[in-house]
Amino acid sequence: MKPAAFFSFPHPNPGIRRELVELLYTSLPQVMAISVTSVCGAVALAILDGDAGYAIIACLIFVTAAVRLSSLYRYKTHAPDLSDRDVIIWERIYGICAAAFSIALGLLSFRALRLGDAPGAWIAFGLSMSFCVGMVSRAAVRPWIVLLAAALLLAPTVIAGLLRPEFPYKLGAVMLVLFWITLREASHHLSTAFIDRLEAKHALARQARQDFLTGLPNRAAFLSALLNARGHVAIIAIDLDDFKPVNDRFGHHMGDNLLQQVARRLTECIGSDGLAARFGGDEFMLVRRVEAGQAGHDAALALTKEAVMALSMPFLVADLPVRIGASAGILVTENTLPPSAHAASRLLERVDRALYAAKRAGGGRWKWSEEENGDQPRGDLRG
Repeated sequence: MKPAAFFSFPHPNPGIRRELVELLYTSLPQVMAISVTSVCGAVALAILDGDAGYAIIACLIFVTAAVRLSSLYRYKTHAPDLSDRDVIIWERIYGICAAAFSIALGLLSFRALRLGDAPGAWIAFGLSMSFCVGMVSRAAVRPWIVLLAAALLLAPTVIAGLLRPEFPYKLGAVMLVLFWITLREASHHLSTAFIDRLEAKHALARQARQDFLTGLPNRAAFLSALLNARGHVAIIAIDLDDFKPVNDRFGHHMGDNLLQQVARRLTECIGSDGLAARFGGDEFMLVRRVEAGQAGHDAALALTKEAVMALSMPFLVADLPVRIGASAGILVTENTLPPSAHAASRLLERVDRALYAAKRAGGGRWKWSEEENGDQPRGDLRG
């Protein structure tokens, strides 16, 4: 495994990765508990034993715990505005903070074993095990964090055990290595199971917002995009003109294939700065943000012409070239604020009326919404 892959374990779906990182940062109660108990335990050992090493380690534990707790609080304030890249950075911050705390806590065990302080070793070992359990219960969703933190936590204890002349200590050091391997398997198992659940949840969410045939967003996804739109947007309703004869002639299977080809062409037309959706049957909708005034109307018209011209080009159905054509209704919103659900419904009614006016006029045409200004142009896109 490459070091970079070990360090990040990225998930290809940014949404799932974000949820995994958010889960890491819900561990405040566990982190607070282990931080307080670890600081108290280290301070108690320093006071009871009077050892300067214990005192230094207690300070290290306090500082790393404070930094770790601070990062948990800071994430909550930044989370709503984080980009996908920022999420990866915060995952690494969590891992680095956990690793630093692990080193400090591991040094406590190392010092106790080097001093031959049996009560201190017992306290330090108990704190280490508590930390490991907490890491697996929360951070197992990102296995690299568990593996790195556990390795840095247990390494000082393993080294100190191997340096002791007594055989039981050496045996204990070997057992801790085996324990790390167990943690590795457990964290990977828990991570895989949790990610599988998240992927299944996201798949169901996509199905609820995606047209099963074309893969385009469906009506619900389109309405959500419209309700969250900022500024002026162009809404274009498109209906295929001669789809039914093709569907009747070649059968529903070929008709479905034709709709899939239509979806691909509309996706190419709208690009990455807009959204194409299937509303059902042979009706599609486009939405894209545009500028205010005449520039926005010109952009909406250009997009409409591009889409309708693209659909007027021949399609291959059963290895035969077939022409269908399309009609369109166009609307550019007048307000810059996101519409309410009722206002969005009204916008769709307006653009739908414009679409069917274009179809009644003979098809292959576009028309502006009847509630646009009366001097808006209209045209014929056939040919």
